[in-house]
Amino acid sequence: MLVARHRDRAWAVALRTLGDPAEAEDAVQDAFLSAFRQAERFRGDAKFSTWLHRIVVNSCLDKMRRRRVRPVVPYDAEALAAIADPRDDYAQRETVVEVTDALSRLSDDQRLAIVLVDLQGMTVEEAAAVLDIPVGTVKSRCHRGRAQLAVLLGHLRPEHIHRDTTVIRGTSPGPQASN
Repeated sequence: MLVARHRDRAWAVALRTLGDPAEAEDAVQDAFLSAFRQAERFRGDAKFSTWLHRIVVNSCLDKMRRRRVRPVVPYDAEALAAIADPRDDYAQRETVVEVTDALSRLSDDQRLAIVLVDLQGMTVEEAAAVLDIPVGTVKSRCHRGRAQLAVLLGHLRPEHIHRDTTVIRGTSPGPQASN
């Protein structure tokens, strides 16, 4: 019952962290096995989901460490986009590919923080508990990662956002007279 309740979220964390569906499957399976083996260690100090997410993150970190020692072929971003809902149009799939690629360019620490806070919707405090780091560290990793993503994904902003930004900054020449 616990696996059924938490597997989708664990899968999403692992996939977004590792970027490879096969590696994510392995990480989630390892995490659930580890959680089963360590069930007696769960003291109830935190929510079960926080405890389990910590195990999933540790499993992902282990995979990333092994990847550095023994590099594997990087994931195919197009194949990852194919996982998207088939009703999505081409532009949405391209955006998924670009965002996934941009996430993969972040440091492991920044990517993990952003996946937990921005993509999984955890609070900064929950992410800090999962990652076993101070709240301020999560905030700084998210801030730095978001700044990098803004640069990497800046071309995805619609033109009206650029115009609105110039108006907000006061650099717009003002309304044009129409003939």
